[in-house]
Amino acid sequence: MKAIGVIPARLGSTRLPRKLLREIGGQPLLGYTYRAVCGSTLLDQVVIATDAEEIMDVCRKHHWNARMTSAQHRNGTERVHEVANSVAAEVYVNVQADEPLIRPEHIAALLEVMKNPEVRVGTLKAPASSSDIANPNAVKVVTDSGGRALYFSRATIPFNRDAGSLLYYTHLGLYAYRKPALDSYCSWPESMLERGERLEQLRFLENGISIYVGETSYQTLRVDTEEDFQRLEEMLMSR
Repeated sequence: MKAIGVIPARLGSTRLPRKLLREIGGQPLLGYTYRAVCGSTLLDQVVIATDAEEIMDVCRKHHWNARMTSAQHRNGTERVHEVANSVAAEVYVNVQADEPLIRPEHIAALLEVMKNPEVRVGTLKAPASSSDIANPNAVKVVTDSGGRALYFSRATIPFNRDAGSLLYYTHLGLYAYRKPALDSYCSWPESMLERGERLEQLRFLENGISIYVGETSYQTLRVDTEEDFQRLEEMLMSR
């Protein structure tokens, strides 16, 4: 199964401006993510897809495989689709640029989901920590008995009405798609739930495409806030 890794990278973050170019130990955050994804032997190549000349300049300086994409894309999935239109593969793996703790095991678990040819879109979940359950920056996911996502939300789902024993899972910031699923996605307008939650994957669910969710025991750290960045810096520098 030929798989391509794509890292959509933009500078337009509002919660933590220019986070991808902020340095830890002399290397930009984007570089940690790129090197982490390149650590998987299951990907034929890894491409940084950006609309920012400043990011392209950094990629050229470090000899990272990158290409310019349209500034009109509304999210990373649409940016991956542009790459898919020029780079042939069976599966395209989308890794969020602010997920620097991605491991080869994450890529392997995701591609295991895609071994089923009926699966058009896949992603991963991990058991939620107690601090993530009520945290709107940690996206939660609930699935059916067959592993298909029922819903993704920044809210605490499921709601524990009677304070019983429930399992909570956080959604990790990587996806896998087949090309026809990307084609369909980009033909649809932004959906109501996608706009409300600011979660691009909900466009698939609202249009009837199932997202299959694999499970991993390895959490990641998505850098959304200054506190996240400081935590990541402490973790990386302690290594």
